[in-house]
Amino acid sequence: MYRIISISLLNVFLFSANLEIGDAAPDFSLKNQDGVFRNLNDYIGSKLVIYFFPKAETPG
Repeated sequence: MYRIISISLLNVFLFSANLEIGDAAPDFSLKNQDGVFRNLNDYIGSKLVIYFFPKAETPG
């Protein structure tokens, strides 16, 4: 069973180069909800969905 990891990727997308379809995503490291650092490379060979949303109760 896969564990859902909730991470904020806003800074990754704001400060990185634009990706085109078919480009490999750059590796990055962020803390998950348990305070454990995770790298994108930790999931090589696995299916991964990255989901992010604005902070709750904000107009964004």
